[in-house]
Amino acid sequence: MPFVTDYYGITGPVLFANVDVASDNFRFLDPHAVRLTGAMQPFASEALHCVDTFLGEIVRCVISPVPGDHRRGEALLKRFREPWETRLGMSAKGYHGHGGGEDVGSWIWTAMSTDLVALVHVGVLEHLEDLPMFIDGIDRDITSDVTTRIMFAPLARFTESMLLKHPEFTSNGHKAKTVISQVWDPSTLEWTEEQFTLPVADGKPLLLVPAAWTRRNLLMSATRFYEKTVLDFAQIERAVRGSDGKLIKTPKDELAKIKGLGRGRNTNVRLTLEAFEKNENLIEYFKAFVALKFERPEEDDAVAA
Repeated sequence: MPFVTDYYGITGPVLFANVDVASDNFRFLDPHAVRLTGAMQPFASEALHCVDTFLGEIVRCVISPVPGDHRRGEALLKRFREPWETRLGMSAKGYHGHGGGEDVGSWIWTAMSTDLVALVHVGVLEHLEDLPMFIDGIDRDITSDVTTRIMFAPLARFTESMLLKHPEFTSNGHKAKTVISQVWDPSTLEWTEEQFTLPVADGKPLLLVPAAWTRRNLLMSATRFYEKTVLDFAQIERAVRGSDGKLIKTPKDELAKIKGLGRGRNTNVRLTLEAFEKNENLIEYFKAFVALKFERPEEDDAVAA
């Protein structure tokens, strides 16, 4: 099937990710990409307000001593129905993949209230994009699904703005459709429903995503965090000073073979806490590194119009 611009006959550059309208596209909505492009992108502040208030409420529920808050936190996380309208993701056939759902919500809640509870309590786990670095099973596909669901309202408003900008969406036999969708309300801190007008492609509503918000790989993946920041910290901690006064560091590939320093999210959690006890915030170090290396989507193999 054709890409969005081919399907609707849109010419010239477009702001949205130009995806195949009938299939998952192996591109993913990355919340950290939204954060890094925020000032330059329409609807970014609204989208970030959604994800930040959502995670903030989950964190509040995790640290609360009230059992009812614990039930509320897990219940909020169990509302991640797969937002297939974007055609982002990596399903083998079409765009109806495994999605998020109740199981994913339970994974996140269990991790945050057990393995990650120390990170939550000390306040270093601040943003939604931090979670893939520390929770097994939460990688680019599920992160994209979860982020899309929480940001659905601003994404839908972005899509409605594209309907106005590009009349091709509703010409030459193409139509738009009114849909009612689950959205996160950052003012009430509750899931609710809202009505939007979306274009229809291949018989299904289409939710457009700003191209600058999509990536092929997460900017803040567990692997990248481990290889760059976690092992950097381990190197410094275990370095010795030679007779010439210079620090001698163990190569990273050798460090990775040491018990307790092997690749994995458990190592990420443990060394992040170890660093925090020494007044070092590995998450902030990593974010600074990611920002320095950040590339725009057109340099990240984005599909052009």
